[in-house]
Amino acid sequence: MEKLKDKTVLITGGGSGIGFGIARAFAKEGANLVLTGRTLSKLEDAKEELGGQESRILIITADGGNEEDVKAVIDATLKRFGRLDVLINNAQTSASGVMLKDHSKEDFDKAINSGLYGTFFYMKHAYEALKEAKGRVINFASGAGLFGRPGQSSYAAAKEGIRGLSRVAATEWGPDGITVNVICPLAMTDALSKWKEEYPDLYEKTIQGMPLGRFADAEKDIGNLCIFLASPEAGYITGETFHLQGGSGLRP
Repeated sequence: MEKLKDKTVLITGGGSGIGFGIARAFAKEGANLVLTGRTLSKLEDAKEELGGQESRILIITADGGNEEDVKAVIDATLKRFGRLDVLINNAQTSASGVMLKDHSKEDFDKAINSGLYGTFFYMKHAYEALKEAKGRVINFASGAGLFGRPGQSSYAAAKEGIRGLSRVAATEWGPDGITVNVICPLAMTDALSKWKEEYPDLYEKTIQGMPLGRFADAEKDIGNLCIFLASPEAGYITGETFHLQGGSGLRP
């Protein structure tokens, strides 16, 4: 336990869902946490559930698609903790369920700004601190892009853009000792639990297509993979995409 004690980890979208599960995992490893999101109440609830450790948890409301907000988050992180070791770009919104022919430019912009631009801005402005720490970047993509899932055109475009950005960064930043990797999760979240209740038959059909028979747990499955990628043991892994799909993404 506490293999990442006193390391500083910034998690976008850290107030709920996958981001909060990751935060729980890193908190147990003794890391300092910076949690960002657009809704203050979610961040406050997350901090309280994590124990309300004022000295170890910093919460900041920010829109990842706004470069000035991102700069402010990085500045506040360095002012509070003096370092940034791990950047996890998890935040994303989109017009999920809207078919491509029905997408508006506003729908498309929503996904690109929150996901692709957010990831770009955080990586760009965290670079110097990550270089100093020989840090880690963990970005989140999705099976929506890998497998072309219907109703996810803007979301898939943003996520595949993040994968391309990550591979270039892994090449450019490798000489600086920074690793950059991508996780594509299929996770149980509050939204998915609601979907399960509303569409139990469809949920069961989805589960039947997964060899492991379940969705990933945000803390135990996804969070622990993030901890491994942030650890010294993963220092030679970069530019990779990890598929946490429960076996549903099997391919040659």
